[in-house]
Amino acid sequence: MPEPGSGITLQLGFDTSHTKVVLRTTEEYRPELVQLSARFRSGGQLGPHAVIVEIDDLLSNLNAVSSWSDPKGVEWAAELRHLVVSSVQDSETVRKELEAPHASARLDTSDVVSRLGGNWTAPLTDFQKRDIAKLLSLRHGANFSVPGAGKTRVGLAVYAAMKAKTEVNRLMVVSPKSAYESWLYESGACFSNRPRPMLLESARDQWAELLIVNYERLDRSLPFLAAWLQEEPSMIILDEAHRMKLGARGTYGAACMTLGPLARRRLILTGTPAPNGAKDLENLLGFVWPGYGQRSVAQAVADGDLAQASSALRPLFTRTTKRELQLPPLEPKLVSVRVPGLHMEIYRALVGDMSARAEASADDFAALGKSALRLLMAATNPSLLLEGSSKHEPVEYRLPPLEVPQGDSLYELLRDLPSYELSPKYAEAARIVASNAEAGRKTLVWTTFVRSLTSLAKLLENFGPAVVHGGTADREEQLRRFREDPDCMVLVSNPATLGEGISLHQVCHDAVYVDRDFMAGRYLQSLDRIHRLGLDPDVETRVTVLAAEETIDGVVAARLQQKLDFMARVLDDPSVQQLADLQEAPATAGGLDPQDIRAMLRHISRG
Repeated sequence: MPEPGSGITLQLGFDTSHTKVVLRTTEEYRPELVQLSARFRSGGQLGPHAVIVEIDDLLSNLNAVSSWSDPKGVEWAAELRHLVVSSVQDSETVRKELEAPHASARLDTSDVVSRLGGNWTAPLTDFQKRDIAKLLSLRHGANFSVPGAGKTRVGLAVYAAMKAKTEVNRLMVVSPKSAYESWLYESGACFSNRPRPMLLESARDQWAELLIVNYERLDRSLPFLAAWLQEEPSMIILDEAHRMKLGARGTYGAACMTLGPLARRRLILTGTPAPNGAKDLENLLGFVWPGYGQRSVAQAVADGDLAQASSALRPLFTRTTKRELQLPPLEPKLVSVRVPGLHMEIYRALVGDMSARAEASADDFAALGKSALRLLMAATNPSLLLEGSSKHEPVEYRLPPLEVPQGDSLYELLRDLPSYELSPKYAEAARIVASNAEAGRKTLVWTTFVRSLTSLAKLLENFGPAVVHGGTADREEQLRRFREDPDCMVLVSNPATLGEGISLHQVCHDAVYVDRDFMAGRYLQSLDRIHRLGLDPDVETRVTVLAAEETIDGVVAARLQQKLDFMARVLDDPSVQQLADLQEAPATAGGLDPQDIRAMLRHISRG
């Protein structure tokens, strides 16, 4: 509370955690403070003379503070005042860029390397230099280049330039855990003296220059992260930034919106910036340009579709398309596999059961989503429908198989199915892996379910398989084996675990999808593990997608193709579409949207 007689009637400063703003007043002005608090979405009472507000909420509603009846009595804490002044300057930059995008002087691409400082050693492509030049011409920015375009290197180059100008001394990277390896590798490859790294999960290192944290840890680590950003001038990069697309309405987004204003420089990286339309662009760019800048972005996308929003906001982001990477062509091949008798009998029985319950579940997305996953399991390997002794226990097949006994119930046959029939998808995947191995080619095998993954690894044990799923403790060792061990000819994983942040194109040019779900974003990201910048023009990348005939696999293939054919007018690039998000996917199991549900119900009704 301001001291009596000081002339201060409203005092604003950070709370002790530096993640929120506290507004304090005198007894005389207490009723006005209550009214002011009501104008903020996050306003909450701390006591009779104090309220607390989230940082981004304050910056978005500075007009509310300017309405204080005693403007001369308003006192801002120095560090908060700096943040507010910076936000106002940012909003002016946004306004000018949106109104006259070509009016500002742009850095020439030929001058980029000279701006990176003597510690920078890595080569840059022409399109990377172009993207860096644009980002350096803005106070903050976004890089929406396709997966595999080298966004990590571009982000590090922007940091190098800012450090060379002594504008920042530290870099915080928020990324999925799967991208840690990429940031650690690139930070070592780009600088002669590598920025000292620290992972938030590790022991605290007061000398660290590069702090890497995953989205899941943000919320519970906010005070430490806020203090780290403010101890020295810092830059923050959000990698795979679509994970905070919900903005202040999501856990990840709220934490990012709190940390963003505390950094001197903000940059977001994502190849899929608009999972659900123009609103996602507003939330992502709202992080880059908080406060009035966010309001300008909101106005630019108001009542507009994705294409209009993209056109309006184009001055605020940079973009490299898949075509510009000049990669060798990639045409996934869909291979239909015939389902054997007992396998198909079980699948049809399951579809009939689903059909009987479809009416009751028509409005229950969660139930239908689980039904879809069960059908995907049944199309791949019906034995997955039964629980093993653990969630990782592989299904072990009898080779050669036994004759199917007569007179047993269908459930008994399902329980002993591995003794009678080998999954045709597993058989085809094994054939492809063996053929590739004989030719000296390593293979990446994708499958959705963990028990399917471990079952395939068991079946492929002659090829020294590496295995990576969510529960893999030695993930780095498994990836090292696949990259370096000549006896390890196959890596088995799922897109949910390895769909982003890992580069395998140096050693692997063959992929097999044993099954896929409805999540187009994951599928697209997983393709880029072996088809990305750095591929030799003469390399042939081969991707095979297996689909069991007369099953839900056909529905998935059709729906994914429709999603991928829905051109990303947002980015003028047919390679990236309006896609389901990777982590914050629809609550429905399998990431089904309403059209997916309708397609699945049509399949069930025909069953």
